[in-house]
Amino acid sequence: MSEDDSHKDEGQNSGGNEADVEQGAQSHSLGRGDAWLSEATMVGRAQEGDVSSFETLVRRYQGPVFGLARRMLNDRGEAEDVVQDTFVTVWRRLPTLVDVALFRAWVFQIATRRCLNVLRTRGRQPSAPAEAAALETASDAAHSGRTVEGDPAAAAQHGAQLVGLDAVLATLPDEQRVCWILREMQEMSYPEIAYATHLPVSTVRGRIARARQNLTRGMDAWR
Repeated sequence: MSEDDSHKDEGQNSGGNEADVEQGAQSHSLGRGDAWLSEATMVGRAQEGDVSSFETLVRRYQGPVFGLARRMLNDRGEAEDVVQDTFVTVWRRLPTLVDVALFRAWVFQIATRRCLNVLRTRGRQPSAPAEAAALETASDAAHSGRTVEGDPAAAAQHGAQLVGLDAVLATLPDEQRVCWILREMQEMSYPEIAYATHLPVSTVRGRIARARQNLTRGMDAWR
């Protein structure tokens, strides 16, 4: 599929049922309450050209989109490019989004397409060693306070686990890796992932199950 063809498909649901995707999005938002309603309002305002509302949405999602792209591409520069391209496309196509409840899944649909396009362009070969990217992840975690404060041993163990996870993730087929990341790291529902990847829900479930099996074996070998 060409880049132009993928642009035409963005925003169209060839995977999960749209009602199921919306229900998954709302289920994910349970506990956020007013925050989700605020997001829906911001999306509506951004559709009307409110730049401030759109910038708030970008700040909310640029981190998760970067996390997806970096783990898919193992290259910080390419991941940053994906983030930029994703939100340029989101801004340009935002008026075409009919149901604001689908915004999150739609953003990841666009980002997923960008990642897979990059991988196809460079022949599926990581542009940076997987272990180097994994060490970068561990460093990021240490500087963002996600390690165990005041416990160097626990921090070192946490960093080693991140290194192992990213190294093993890089060995998975692209289609398994993206489904696993969206499910386990972005906590998306199966219908949302189906929407983002243009796959049937049954296929998404199968790919995540195989990814989990491969990761379990890989992490055992890493240890």
